[in-house]
Parts: sequence; structure tokens; C-alpha cells
Amino acid sequence: MAKVTIDYDKCDGADCAECSDVCPMEVLVLEGDKITINNPEDCSYCEVCMDVCPNECVHIDDED
Repeated sequence: MAKVTIDYDKCDGADCAECSDVCPMEVLVLEGDKITINNPEDCSYCEVCMDVCPNECVHIDDED
């Protein structure tokens, strides 16, 4: 299962939301003004969220 983490100290949340816009598995979701991690077991490890994050807040680690 993937371990998806967000560095909320650097995350702009609703002002950005790029990661939630591009997540094909809908693991990263904008709820209110904060990005939340829903169903991390559904993560496909595509790392698109990491690529689009301007603040490098999103991290995905494979936990085999």
C-alpha cells in the first residue's frame, strides 16, 4: 500500500489544489480549503500529484 503524505506547512490547499485536480484515483481530494488523503490504498503510484505540486508538498512512498 502506498503511503501518501502532505506537508501541510507548505501546502496552499484551496489556493492551489493542483494535486487533487490531476489525481486519477481521487486519492487527493479538496475538502473545504484543505487537501485530504482518501483511500490511500487506491493510489496507483503514478506520482503525477508530486510532479504538479509547486511547493513539493506531496510525497508517495511504496510500503511493500
